[in-house]
Amino acid sequence: LVREGTCVLNLPSADLVSEVDRLALTTGSSPVPVYKRRMRFRHVRDKFREAGLTPVPSDLVAPPRAAECPVQLEGEVVNVHAIGAPEDCAASIEIRIVRTHVHESILKPGHRHHIDPDTWRPLIMSFLEFYGLGRPVHPSRLAEVF
Repeated sequence: LVREGTCVLNLPSADLVSEVDRLALTTGSSPVPVYKRRMRFRHVRDKFREAGLTPVPSDLVAPPRAAECPVQLEGEVVNVHAIGAPEDCAASIEIRIVRTHVHESILKPGHRHHIDPDTWRPLIMSFLEFYGLGRPVHPSRLAEVF
């Protein structure tokens, strides 16, 4: 992100959990940084192949998108904010989204810019565990406006 200044955020659905989990403990860095070696990370050059996903060209940035992910966001790095000491290797990265791709299968019928929350089931990681979405809790008054 820092070197190239662009990225793609591929948002997987819950049914892609196995593909996403295949990337656990992998890094594109070679050699593998010491702190990652201690955690048993290994270098993987082609993460698309490792995960079993299909790379497709992006429109406005160099990195490819994952065809299987229902939402793909092309972005440009705006700011990098270091967190903690340099040896912590942690940062908060601000991205400007420049292009959004959404599979038609998760769009709300009759609304070309609205994702249907009854159709898309995003994969969520919470405290190192994978989750999907459950049933709606309460309707939003904001939805009435749209």
